[in-house]
Amino acid sequence: MKTNFDLVVVGTGSAASTAAMECREAGWEVAMIDSRPFGGTCPLRGCDPKKVLVGAAEMIDGVERMRGKGVAHGATIDWSELMAFKRTFTEPVPDGTAKKLHEAGIHTFHGQASFLDEETIQVGDNQLTGKYILIASGAKPVELPIEGIEHLTYSDEFLELDELPSKVVFVGGGYISFEFAHIAARAGAEVHIIQRGERPLKNFEPELVDLLVKSSEENGIQIHLNTAVKSIEKMGSSFTVEGTQGEESFKLEGDLVVHGAGRVPEIDDLDLEKGNVDREKEGVSVNEYLQSISNPRVYAAGDAAATKGLPLTPIASMESQVVATNLLNGNQRTSNYEVMPSVVFSLPKLSAVGLSEESARDQGYNIRVNKIDTSQWYTYKRTNERYAMVKIIIDEDKDQVLGAHLLSREADELINHFATAIQFKLKTEDLKQMIYAYPTAASDLGSML
Repeated sequence: MKTNFDLVVVGTGSAASTAAMECREAGWEVAMIDSRPFGGTCPLRGCDPKKVLVGAAEMIDGVERMRGKGVAHGATIDWSELMAFKRTFTEPVPDGTAKKLHEAGIHTFHGQASFLDEETIQVGDNQLTGKYILIASGAKPVELPIEGIEHLTYSDEFLELDELPSKVVFVGGGYISFEFAHIAARAGAEVHIIQRGERPLKNFEPELVDLLVKSSEENGIQIHLNTAVKSIEKMGSSFTVEGTQGEESFKLEGDLVVHGAGRVPEIDDLDLEKGNVDREKEGVSVNEYLQSISNPRVYAAGDAAATKGLPLTPIASMESQVVATNLLNGNQRTSNYEVMPSVVFSLPKLSAVGLSEESARDQGYNIRVNKIDTSQWYTYKRTNERYAMVKIIIDEDKDQVLGAHLLSREADELINHFATAIQFKLKTEDLKQMIYAYPTAASDLGSML
């Protein structure tokens, strides 16, 4: 069956929903397609369920840190109960999303989308012709050149485990591996991270990453650097991971091997060539208005688009708003990628926003770098946190924050204050005069500047 729409949206997540809803509110006929349950990665198999598990791990970590300081040891994670609690957040999402879309008058389709031509999307037996098409299909795990990749468990599967195996191996040293590794370790598993290069978490400041690695290892997570995985072999109920570590051979057994080596745009199955939609490694090739450079009917947002944006939910939402504006009012709005706070929800947490020290120097700024070990500050000493550090990059000429990098249990909330400072170009002199509630982590900001 062939149906005409003003807008056909591939995806139902953060990059898709804002544009779809705003265009529908403007009276457009809108269709949305998803090959998976409606709702997108973040609420179903990403940020939200992960944070539920992190919350439990934080509680265990807090008890461990305060053992002998007035808190008795004894708390443990009951994995099956924790997963049941997690599902109270994820299970209502697909039906809730579908209901919201239907109530808005948006037509929904389940199935794999693919282009038939520049204006038509095939999904099942349906052919959807769109005046405009938005590709917001998200990302998927990168395919690894490993023999036996069929034995890998992926992040969405990890978040559905009814039982946590006793020995878990993570392939890749990205944020997914570190977050899940800290959860699994606090739940009692033996945990290994295998990193191909000499440093994990490459997008974060090296000094802070080194401290996180040290803290991770002290909490029982074994990190194997400069180690390349060549094969994964199933041996009964367990797996053997083999590769090389430098010039030596490497071999490790585990009950579960998890993919944590990064993600790529999920656009391979869209038959973009038939739609005259150019692509590159980072996603659909778009101009500053998020419009396809080769097919003006097509826009792209979120992880599926080749932009300067980080693969983060708030960035996907922002880009969806940009697309909505440009669809409804003509191309006039561009994305602002100057402020993109990101967090690794490990224990302690690692966060960053703005420029790194290296980037600031490369761009010719006259900078002051405040690198401070804050572990002995009251905020962290009172809960016996051994590792805490900040690294603030300041433009000396304008007295403004260019970048902020934090490692601590408070890093996820504190980074937002620095994001605000960068967004509104606040002077550090003014930030120091701000009166914060005390004693709170935010009350330390003046001392960091």
